[in-house]
Amino acid sequence: MKKIILFSMMIFISLSLIACDGLPIQDPPVDIPNGLEPLVATTDCHPDFATLTDGWVCVWADEFDGETVDENRWNVINAGGGFGNNELQYYRPDNAALVEGNLVITAKNEAYGGANYTSAKLTSWLKGDFRYGRIQVRAKLAGGRGTWPAIWMMPTQSVYGGWPNSGELDIMEYVGYEPGMVHTTIHTTYGNGMNGLQIGYDMELDSPETQFYTYEIVWEPGYIQTYVDGVPYANPFVYVPEYNQDKPYDDTFPFDQQFYLILNLAIGGNWGGVMGIDNGIFPTTFEVDYVRVYQRDYATVDIETPGVVDDIDLMYYLPNSIYWRPAADDYAIEKYNIYVDNEYYDTATMNQYTFNDLNPGTYVITIRAVDFCGREGDIGSSYSMTIDS
Repeated sequence: MKKIILFSMMIFISLSLIACDGLPIQDPPVDIPNGLEPLVATTDCHPDFATLTDGWVCVWADEFDGETVDENRWNVINAGGGFGNNELQYYRPDNAALVEGNLVITAKNEAYGGANYTSAKLTSWLKGDFRYGRIQVRAKLAGGRGTWPAIWMMPTQSVYGGWPNSGELDIMEYVGYEPGMVHTTIHTTYGNGMNGLQIGYDMELDSPETQFYTYEIVWEPGYIQTYVDGVPYANPFVYVPEYNQDKPYDDTFPFDQQFYLILNLAIGGNWGGVMGIDNGIFPTTFEVDYVRVYQRDYATVDIETPGVVDDIDLMYYLPNSIYWRPAADDYAIEKYNIYVDNEYYDTATMNQYTFNDLNPGTYVITIRAVDFCGREGDIGSSYSMTIDS
């Protein structure tokens, strides 16, 4: 009797899952704007940290838990020559090893390839290239006078020209003659290490040569903030066109293109070698526990349509150029579609634009903001612009 009752209940449950048209009931489709698919975390990332709050998903990672450096992720440099900074080391692949779950870069006082020191440098160029996101690198720094370990980023393609025109992002730099002081810097056409106008901040840490810290960058359109163990440096790097009315945006903030990661330990050089080199410190090591790159899962978290673009204004010291206040959005604006006399004209990645091929005359300019889900905001106020030549 119990078997008959159980069988009857199974039939009832099965029938209850059938819609009136005879097809199984399915969950309603997720409303994903413009077909944008949710991000899937890479299995290369530690599973406990595959996602972070506020929609961050790990898309590229190295936990350094293999036997040798993974050359599918990294280019291991084999070269010398100073690297534009008068550095004194030769980078050898043999100086980079995986030891007990860490990448260990060792600098040595040894003659090789015309240099008196050897070390190692890894880059993710064409193997891990990113435009915007959140990057975390947990590391213990090499110390001693003459060392110069760094976690930094360079443009994958120099769209705006060679260094410094296409930018440089220094997430962390450390020079051994200043124990405990770490630095973060951006380099651009306007401000860079050659003209002394680079923008940067520093933070004093307790024993970064013997303790691991997490060095981090959060990079979004027009905005960069760097951190150490979740504590922000003094200020973010922000693009503000009102304060740069004589310069196109890429002169001061060319960070709208793909960049790649670099991990290296330099010896000497224009900064690291200012106070000379203590040969008694060698061998010395720069150790990295992990590198994790996160991207925002806009398909999941971004639900609002961008606001309108208002306050379009003329850049008075840059011919035929305008800027505007960034449109509001719950997360970020990816780009702006620009219209001239109600016809689409071009797309801008920042809230500044220069018209290079309009004939002399007066035009009505309007702009629509577009978020990372592809939603377009409404047209806001217009701007009447006169092109003289």
